[in-house]
Amino acid sequence: MSRTRGAWNTKGTWIAGVALAAVLALTGYAALSGDDGAPAGTAEGTGPSAGASPSGQAAPAPAYTIPKDWSDPQRWASLPRGVRTDERGSAVGFPHTFEGAVAMAAAANKTAVGDGKTSVDEQTRIYTSYVYKPDQSGANAETVRQSAQETDKQLAQEMGGPGSKTLPAGAYMRTSVIGFKVFTKSDDEVCVWVLSRGVQRNGETAKESTGYSRRVVAAQWVDGDWKMTAAASSRARQAVQGKTEPPIAAPGDQAFNEAGWTAIREAS
Repeated sequence: MSRTRGAWNTKGTWIAGVALAAVLALTGYAALSGDDGAPAGTAEGTGPSAGASPSGQAAPAPAYTIPKDWSDPQRWASLPRGVRTDERGSAVGFPHTFEGAVAMAAAANKTAVGDGKTSVDEQTRIYTSYVYKPDQSGANAETVRQSAQETDKQLAQEMGGPGSKTLPAGAYMRTSVIGFKVFTKSDDEVCVWVLSRGVQRNGETAKESTGYSRRVVAAQWVDGDWKMTAAASSRARQAVQGKTEPPIAAPGDQAFNEAGWTAIREAS
């Protein structure tokens, strides 16, 4: 099995490249959740742009290596799909169940940059689709846009070289949620840790690099759907204060099971 290398930074991201770290950190902030258990309003997460530009100046740490011996995940969950697509192309209309809440959290942390689609496109879509509309504002939307714009600049320069303004042919960046761990849940509010994986390819002939991140996401049932709300994020911030974060580990690593992660199997 191939080895995936990088270093831990201080905000819960195992980075395989500065631009990839930036995307992993930015993804989900539009959903009012902070990285590494710091939802909006904390010192490490003061809004949608918090943590959006990791410096990559991580302290040296042992590389994370995917083990050769596969350990089947002990916990699996099948997540439902949204029943419709909104005007931004996002899946919405998730069922009023725990799995529906997690499915929305996963959707709000899934992005695909490349082939003409930018981080600005993706983060604006996430903000518009998954943040509760009464909690949205022009100022926050602009913060999301500016942070994503900086990420686009990082991507272009990392993939195409200094001075590049667009991604090379065949280059892409994709993030998705591969696991979760329940923190609190009720009928109308769910707080989970989500484990995300990002893959980056710098061009048609380049090899993929991989990074992982974790963050807390709070979902609240409002107006007939699961959304990210300021109130739920505030409660999540208080709930995780001082708690130990689950270690990051890929499915197939025994550490994934030991950390209590549940692997995701998306419904067909």
